[in-house]
Amino acid sequence: MQFLKNKLSNILSSSIKEQFAVEMAAAELSDMLEYPPDEDKGDLALPCFKLSRTLRKSPVQIADILASSIEDADFSSVEAVNGYLNFRVNAGQFVKRIVGDIRRKGEKYGSPENGNGKTVVLDYSSPNVAKPFHIGHLGTTVIGHSLKLLFSFAGYNCVGINYLGDWGTQFGKVITAYRLWGSREEVEAGGVDELVALYVRFHQEAENDPSLNDTARAEFAKLEAHDEENIALWKWFIEVSLREYKKTYKLLGIEFDSYNGESFYTDKMPEQIQVLRDKNLLEIDDGASIVNLEKYNMPPCLILKRDGSTLYPTRDIAAAVYRKRTYDFDKAIYVTSAGQSLHFAQWFKVVEMMGYDWSDKLVHVPYGTVSINGAKLATRSGNVILLRDLFEQAIEKVTSIMEEKNPEMKGRTDVAEAVGVGAIVFYYLSNNRIRDINFMLEDALSFEGNTGPYAQYTYARTCSILEKAGERGEMGDAPLGSHELSLAKVLATFPEKVNQAIEQYEPSVITRFILDLCASFNRFYHDCKINNCEDGDLRRARIALTDATNTVLGTALGLICMKKPEKI
Repeated sequence: MQFLKNKLSNILSSSIKEQFAVEMAAAELSDMLEYPPDEDKGDLALPCFKLSRTLRKSPVQIADILASSIEDADFSSVEAVNGYLNFRVNAGQFVKRIVGDIRRKGEKYGSPENGNGKTVVLDYSSPNVAKPFHIGHLGTTVIGHSLKLLFSFAGYNCVGINYLGDWGTQFGKVITAYRLWGSREEVEAGGVDELVALYVRFHQEAENDPSLNDTARAEFAKLEAHDEENIALWKWFIEVSLREYKKTYKLLGIEFDSYNGESFYTDKMPEQIQVLRDKNLLEIDDGASIVNLEKYNMPPCLILKRDGSTLYPTRDIAAAVYRKRTYDFDKAIYVTSAGQSLHFAQWFKVVEMMGYDWSDKLVHVPYGTVSINGAKLATRSGNVILLRDLFEQAIEKVTSIMEEKNPEMKGRTDVAEAVGVGAIVFYYLSNNRIRDINFMLEDALSFEGNTGPYAQYTYARTCSILEKAGERGEMGDAPLGSHELSLAKVLATFPEKVNQAIEQYEPSVITRFILDLCASFNRFYHDCKINNCEDGDLRRARIALTDATNTVLGTALGLICMKKPEKI
């Protein structure tokens, strides 16, 4: 619909100048145009209330004057109603234009194509090594990857970075626990689950024997000093963990361009610490080195502890400088929980104070917390639901449904995986990212209502219709009515939704669009004969509209990490 908004805003700008002798920018008028919630009130509307002060007339008078002065072939009628200017599009012309545009652009329909020659670095997922890849990581993983897909769709060169938590005192704890209670055979057999069990046991034992914490700190100090045995164990823990994590990434269709974790930047921090010193930004506070952010209404940013060791901000600053030098990004996006918002605000400001002119290209994309049936997650107590187990549960449920309803279906295993994993992803991305989510497993795995399986089933329905038709259809000169128009209007909003999702870093915009498109298509399918339509021209036009829906729905599903099974 954006092309009509653009055209209409230019017409309105000219009409206002002619009728009221007032200059108004087309862009300003375009922002005022609305989609009426009730289709009986038209397809586009201009509320004239905001114009009243500028044009020195009542909204009703403005609407009446403009209605009588506007005439265009794209609009079948222009009506003034209680201060609103309501526009109805020419149905046949509009539907043909949208379907033709989709057919011409194919899978690129909806792309703003404004990212050519630009690079975006996205830091997301980033689990802590030797800890479980659990449902708490779902947000950063699927939001981050969906943003990568959206920016790629817009033409950007995207670099996906999995900033692994592969450094810190927790490795001293795991090394201590492994030496006391573990074995190589048990870790190789149990994988990351065994490492987690050792980590949990360490905290249980340390409650009764606090000296274990001193032992763990000593082991991490040896790791920092490059003790050969501890370095070998650390590398092995990373290998074991990644082996497990990559199984989950494979289910989601995710690949990363870099797995450089926190440890990678250890030798890159001294340079940035020296820059801070050279610019007189470091202050000593109780033995620690800080950057004072009081005038920015933030607590101080801690750069070095009293013992001289570094912290998260130090590593993040070094990582940002390295990424700018390596990838020359136009934007660097960090997808983490909202609980880290202050941390990012602090070190972003420090980067600015250091004189890096790209500091305004750093973007934190926060998301809400996840609880399971009301219970918070806690690695130390083992109160987590692994993503692997959650996906397996969903796949098993889909498999049982398919065995009951379609036991002869070919490729059932792949379809069950696509639908089961998709159900979890869709459930999560249906919510605005900043909202806290109480993950109710029964709801997530439901296959009724506004769910991922419903969206995938609708896509499969379009595939089935096109397969039976044996053709993609043609618009021709068939008379088109309200059913076709309603569906085409939803399809026409896709480019705007993509832009909105990118500008707001909000994949749920696409998820909601998918539900709107599925609802509109299923009404069209229910109310209109397609393959069985007796009018040949109308049949071909409806097939073409189904083909357009198939293209756009498939693209939209792909943008939120979901697969597109052609049969369910």
